[in-house]
Amino acid sequence: MYKYDFIIVGAGLFGATFANLATKAGKRCLVLEKRPHIAGNIYTEDVEGINVHKYGAHIFHTSNKEVWDYVNTFADFNNYVNSPVAVFHDELYNLPFNMNTFSKLWGVKTPAEAKAKIEEQKKAAGITEPKNLEEQAISLVGTDIYKKLIKEYTEKQWGRPCTELPSFIIKRLPLRFTFNNNYFNDRYQGIPIGGYTKMVEKMLEGSEVLLNTDFFEFRNTHEALFDENTVVIYTGPVDGYYGYTFGKLEYRTLRFESEILDCDNFQGNAVVNYTSHDEKFTRIIEHKHFEFGTQEKTVVTREYPSEWKEGDEPYYPVNNERNNTLYAQYKELADKEENVYFGGRLGVYKYYDMDKVIAEAFALADRLLK
Repeated sequence: MYKYDFIIVGAGLFGATFANLATKAGKRCLVLEKRPHIAGNIYTEDVEGINVHKYGAHIFHTSNKEVWDYVNTFADFNNYVNSPVAVFHDELYNLPFNMNTFSKLWGVKTPAEAKAKIEEQKKAAGITEPKNLEEQAISLVGTDIYKKLIKEYTEKQWGRPCTELPSFIIKRLPLRFTFNNNYFNDRYQGIPIGGYTKMVEKMLEGSEVLLNTDFFEFRNTHEALFDENTVVIYTGPVDGYYGYTFGKLEYRTLRFESEILDCDNFQGNAVVNYTSHDEKFTRIIEHKHFEFGTQEKTVVTREYPSEWKEGDEPYYPVNNERNNTLYAQYKELADKEENVYFGGRLGVYKYYDMDKVIAEAFALADRLLK
């Protein structure tokens, strides 16, 4: 093997962005990926001509024009707008919380009526210093929205009663007093036509990529590639890098159940949330609607949250006091590294939207490629 300027651990969005910027700067990059495919959790695979989001729905949205222009050099994005629907027992509600939601809940027609109803419920609850997530949510949106659209969904997502979850998890809950079902406020939004995998393939052009490759095993068997001039960009779990010296950071994970249905339209929307305990899953994704598909069949995926254990794929960092304190210990070690840099949600133990991942990779590239 050749010598490399950068050995990048992980072929997800952070690693692919950094590799792309480094190769453009004339650097030689080797990308190591433990999975049998590139693109990390935004990996999409073709099933019945439908680009299935293998690891959960990913909708690209950003207000950062630099990031938007960048991703559009690798793919054409469609005009998909995320407008999820929530099911509570036999009732349907629009998300995010907006005038369509309030009208269905209370029969109100004007923003003033909706605001008055929410304030009335907040006042009746009398919560001045929220001690847990339940009290925090009620103090923000009142009891009706909390009970039907937040409580049981959140308990499924986190595996704990809302009264046992810290209030800081929901510092705010956006209320939109317009008839607007667009979930995001960002200026730019869409799905890459043809799927994310093809986009990441183009980002990795010019880099050497090894799939099914464990970084630690590779380092042990290729010591000559790791000298004082080789820089490692590590996007795996930071606690795993240090052998869980201080203990394991906690995550929530997801289990997916997908099926091909012999119909052209199962639920009429890409994302439908199920907010009661009646169903063990939190939502159903119908993938074809992300790209306005007209295929004769459809593919749907149910998402089941659960506690993470070693061997599972970590999705959502549990950023409570215990884990944040633990991460601070690992970060202290990471900050002392001379030729190892950590990035991505696992590397810095933080949940990132896709545009923020790219922006962080931009920032690291600016530091290392000058």
